[in-house]
Amino acid sequence: MLKKALRVGGGLAALLVLLIAGLLLGARFADGPLAIVAGGPFRTGELVSGPEPDWSFVHDLQEVEFQLLDPARSRTTWILEHEGKAYIPSGYMTTWWGKIWKQWPHEAEKDPRILLRIGDALYERELVRVEGGPVVAPLLAELSRKYVGGSEIPPEAVSSGYLWLYELAPRS
Repeated sequence: MLKKALRVGGGLAALLVLLIAGLLLGARFADGPLAIVAGGPFRTGELVSGPEPDWSFVHDLQEVEFQLLDPARSRTTWILEHEGKAYIPSGYMTTWWGKIWKQWPHEAEKDPRILLRIGDALYERELVRVEGGPVVAPLLAELSRKYVGGSEIPPEAVSSGYLWLYELAPRS
């Protein structure tokens, strides 16, 4: 009886592993991310050109999608706005799970070019890391307001490397 239960349990565990592996692999061929699972390169959307936008339209937007160009993978992420500029945060950078889960910031150090997708619009951007300066405090306040229920985020989160902040700058 115990052997049979172990075989059934093992079979179910193997099936679950195969389903998760299939989801992760299949997502790499999708047009964009699947919720928190990294997806493939964007195949849809219209490239926005013209003057630099005022990014205040993302002020209350919760999530956006972005794609690194190399490697060509896409993700869903939070977005911040301050004084008409857009920013992306990346937390947990000093934790063991962040080191496993958050590979894109390290990939962006090698090639910071991204495509940002908001609805059907694509914006060519470059990730510029913000490690200090007067913009950090308002960005932490906005991150707190928008995503952390008003809990204060100390500036040490950025200076310690736990939280990385990126400006979505025009491509140079």
